[in-house]
Amino acid sequence: MKKNLEEIKSTAIQQISAATTLDELHEIEVEILGRKQGSLSLLLRKVPSLPVEERPEMGKQGNIVKKEITQLISNKQKEFENAEESEEFFDFSAPSPKPKIGKSHPISQFIREVEDVFGRLGFDIADGPEIDDEHHNFNALNIPEHHPAREMQDTFWVKNLKKHVLRTQTSNVQIHFMEKNEPPFRIIAPGKVFRKDSDATHSPMFHQVEGLMIDKNISLANLKFVLLSALRELISPDLELRFRLSYFPFTEPSLEVDASCPICGTNGKKECRVCKGTSWLEIGGAGMVHPNVLKNVGLDSSQWNGFAFGFGIERQVMIRHQINDLRQFYENDLRFLEQF
Repeated sequence: MKKNLEEIKSTAIQQISAATTLDELHEIEVEILGRKQGSLSLLLRKVPSLPVEERPEMGKQGNIVKKEITQLISNKQKEFENAEESEEFFDFSAPSPKPKIGKSHPISQFIREVEDVFGRLGFDIADGPEIDDEHHNFNALNIPEHHPAREMQDTFWVKNLKKHVLRTQTSNVQIHFMEKNEPPFRIIAPGKVFRKDSDATHSPMFHQVEGLMIDKNISLANLKFVLLSALRELISPDLELRFRLSYFPFTEPSLEVDASCPICGTNGKKECRVCKGTSWLEIGGAGMVHPNVLKNVGLDSSQWNGFAFGFGIERQVMIRHQINDLRQFYENDLRFLEQF
């Protein structure tokens, strides 16, 4: 009888381990532990017929085997139940979820708007190299060799390409364009530029739009009209602008163009990270094209003149949406980008 008990236990372990469904496990339980026909139950019924001295030991061993088999069945049942809970229900008849559709980055959106607004003002779009030679990035723009913009702390020089830089402004595009085209013309040149700056209002890589108009009898009045018309449509009809005399090697006279701070307006709060208490945020430079620049591209400054301007795209988007840190545009945080 002891041998039969060991055979039932061994068979039960194999069957329970091999069971793949709850129904199959239930059949094994009935086959072994069922009260009427279970193999273990039938065997234990024979204990009273054993010699008196063998009954206690066989009864004890039988109950131990029964508890072990019962525990094995219980453990296997929990495995099935846990597996069912972890399986994700998939309804093949349900309609598929709508895919997430991407959209343009706020910088790209604004560049398209810039192209549209200036396009309606008669400006064509020009493009040029982001890695350019020293002549087009500096020399032809009347920037002298001793100018601080050429120094390593301001400019990214290309290591294995002699006298080439990552362009510091899209002004290089106007030189390429004027070398290949005859005036009159109006162009804008949006694109990436590179400088060694990084803080709440600066980035080592940012976007700029350069504008150029060459014709006859152009004045600062034409420049001011174009800038006021475009910027107030792009940013806000109520935008406050300030024009200040300044100096740029490629324009004469030159102007700084400032916009009211998007965070504190014209109140000038000292704690403001954007304007640093000045109430104004510089958004670009402008002026009448310097005669030397016209000479460098083969144009006669006694016949032709014009204006040029350059603005940082990021700063204009900051002003429009009252953003206090330019770096948020490049952190790829969807919580920020999905607002636009």
